[in-house]
Amino acid sequence: MVAIAHSELDVFPLCLGGSVFGWTVDEQTSFRVLDAYADAGGNFIDTADSYSQWVPGNTGGESESILGNWLAARGRRDRFVIATKVGRLNGLSGLTAKIVQQAVEDSLRRLRTDHIDLYYTHADDPGTPLEETLGALDALVAAGKVRHIGASNISGPRLAESLEVSKRSGLASYVAVQPPYNLVEREPFESGIAPVCEREGVSCVPYFALAQGFLTGKYREGAPAVASVRTGAAQPYGETPRGRTVLRALDTIAAEHGTAVAAVALAWLRVQPHVVAPLASSRTPEQLAELIPGAMLELSPAELQLLDLASRTAAADDHAHVG
Repeated sequence: MVAIAHSELDVFPLCLGGSVFGWTVDEQTSFRVLDAYADAGGNFIDTADSYSQWVPGNTGGESESILGNWLAARGRRDRFVIATKVGRLNGLSGLTAKIVQQAVEDSLRRLRTDHIDLYYTHADDPGTPLEETLGALDALVAAGKVRHIGASNISGPRLAESLEVSKRSGLASYVAVQPPYNLVEREPFESGIAPVCEREGVSCVPYFALAQGFLTGKYREGAPAVASVRTGAAQPYGETPRGRTVLRALDTIAAEHGTAVAAVALAWLRVQPHVVAPLASSRTPEQLAELIPGAMLELSPAELQLLDLASRTAAADDHAHVG
């Protein structure tokens, strides 16, 4: 287990993403994935009130409801660190105090629990004063409805400003950030948010840890088509020099360890500065079995350097390719 900074939360070094629950995975299969994750020692599960409102017929909250039903059925709520988010649900978008207050009650009801361990703002809301948002979140912490707060999809300057407001006003502070970060998408986090994490001791739980499936190795140029809703999102990575170079390095290291390419990508991300637990989702227990080793796999300095160089040396070529 690893600790989230400035908190008593100890988490498994692979966070299970719940965006697929109620989207590409029905409740029965979701339970199987959750059971497999728990059986492997996992305790850190991420969802959001807006999952999966993009599915025709859904209104949002489906993922939270499935997770809540599973927690109730298994009766082991206290064993798990549950993270959810506020701010992107249709009809409850933004971070005004009123929205935060209503959204948390709805999430608690769907999750069938009396507290949320880590409550993220799902996206920045420049139209609402930080004092209002952070004041509303602080009230939830004081009431015991939320243990700690975090911020997803926030810039480095806004994170720094938010932390300063919390300090100045004596409010609860963000202990974690959730940005996109992986071997083929490094710069936004490393140059923009990581310096603030370094200065303020904020933990990172990166999403798109597998670049929307690209770093599983299943979406390669010339490879057979994979039936997945992620295919279109993953495809552009494979068309860049960096994507191809990174996959070659992952293939080499995975073969050495006799493990899946995805596990190596997660193992690299897991040891990056400020990262406590990469976030990844699985549609089946079999998919999850390929990811779990990434929580324990120890890469050698030479292997880490190979991946670092693969993802950096091709970056300039990427920009030329895109341009």
